[in-house]
Amino acid sequence: MQREIINPDGLAEPSGFNHGILVDGGQLLFLAGQDASDANGEIVAPGDLLGQFEQVVANLATVVEAAGGTPDDIVKLNVFVADRDDYRSKLGPLGEIFGDYFDVYPAMALFEVSNFFRSDALIEMEGFAVVNP
Repeated sequence: MQREIINPDGLAEPSGFNHGILVDGGQLLFLAGQDASDANGEIVAPGDLLGQFEQVVANLATVVEAAGGTPDDIVKLNVFVADRDDYRSKLGPLGEIFGDYFDVYPAMALFEVSNFFRSDALIEMEGFAVVNP
């Protein structure tokens, strides 16, 4: 897969995301919403956004790797959080965790939601990857 990051001059400089990613080649992988469930289906780190964020990213990486890719093949993520202000107050540590998995930020969007399927979930992410298995 070839990737071109698209950040036009007419838009504000992105921080923690890219405005667009143009890809050529590969196969499109749809990533289902992942919460912070472990292999037993239990939410890890109850009440801890950073702990849950790390589990969510690890879950996404597991799916992409099972398809023959790497986390950097993820080109789009939608991030759903229970508390936008809590998420924004932790951007530094969240970015550090993100950097453990990704070299390049995907195109991203953040949404605050009122509830998740699991009541103890604080975050869920879904997205798309383009992989070359």
